[in-house]
Amino acid sequence: MSLSLAEIRELAAKYPSPPVVGTVGSHSAIDVADGAVSEGLRSLILAEAGRDATYTRYFRTVRSADGSRVRGCVDDVWTFPKFAEIVTPAVQERLRSQGVVLVPNRAFSSYVPLDAIEDEFRVPIVGSRALLRIEERSERENYYTLLEQAGIATPRPIPSPEAIDRLAIVKLPHAKRRLERGFFTVASAAEYRAKVDRLVARGTVLPSDLETARIEEYVLGPVFNFNFFFSPLVPRDQGLELLGVDERRESNLDGLVRLPAAQQLELNDSDRIPEYLVVGHGTLTVRESILEEVFRMGEKFVDAARARYPPGILGPFCLQTCIDRTGRPVVFDVAARIGGGTNVHLALGHPYGNALYRGPMSSGRRIALEIRTASEQGRLAEIVT
Repeated sequence: MSLSLAEIRELAAKYPSPPVVGTVGSHSAIDVADGAVSEGLRSLILAEAGRDATYTRYFRTVRSADGSRVRGCVDDVWTFPKFAEIVTPAVQERLRSQGVVLVPNRAFSSYVPLDAIEDEFRVPIVGSRALLRIEERSERENYYTLLEQAGIATPRPIPSPEAIDRLAIVKLPHAKRRLERGFFTVASAAEYRAKVDRLVARGTVLPSDLETARIEEYVLGPVFNFNFFFSPLVPRDQGLELLGVDERRESNLDGLVRLPAAQQLELNDSDRIPEYLVVGHGTLTVRESILEEVFRMGEKFVDAARARYPPGILGPFCLQTCIDRTGRPVVFDVAARIGGGTNVHLALGHPYGNALYRGPMSSGRRIALEIRTASEQGRLAEIVT
């Protein structure tokens, strides 16, 4: 039976105050947990066996004899053989009985089937569960559709390999690591065919994935991932906040671009085509004359999401951009939930979030502040779906 917004909000209205903040143990889970305890809330990590030591050991909360926190930010960890077990009825009942609201991240929407999240997971999610699906580029309606409706600049799509007439990037999943990228760049149809042959032989891409791959113009410019937050608890003109900016560190791309061109040419043929596996993030700020356009872009996205997928964006979201030669942000990816790079702002907060809140304000802490505020005002149902 499909879920309704009314059903989830009815559940949230019965929750204790304050609720427990839960998230899946991957992605930006430490940021979420740190933010929760910074706002006086309990944190819960849902981890997978074999990849849980970060949470069960290294960031686990340690308390003194009187119960005060000495170190750590993970108050509780539930471990499962596979992440997908999170949506089983028994686990859902346990989550509800302990008053857990779930903060979704990419791991949640990747390891747990989207159909199950949308139709079976009867636990309040902080944010819009309907928007998680737009991140799948293979869907008929995805984030490109929403960006187009919002009037936000995106890279020019190229309809087929034969139409490649400039530097382009081909977007598709990695053949073996399905949650990672099998992206590659090409500048002509001939180069496309040659690289496909090499990447298929290497085991980086699957021929079947090429049928649904997106080919788009490669925007030359630095990458800025804008981490926004939208609150429905305040007047609309105060709802949008820019908390901070991060950039990706990708392997082995970053190693390649650090080499002089002459040394790149000396590499083995198998090393010359970079892979785009995200292995870390760095923090950035952006030139202030560009901020005006960044805010306009964020407002457009919020309005388009509300119109197409009501109630729209609730809480964190990330617009991943390249800044082109004119200083214009061009969006090439969207996270309709907490972004992957927010751990770079742990404890110290985001530069712009700090300026706004006059103290350390990371994405994780901003989420926890929203949860705590909504709970105290009896409005928790307004920030969940």
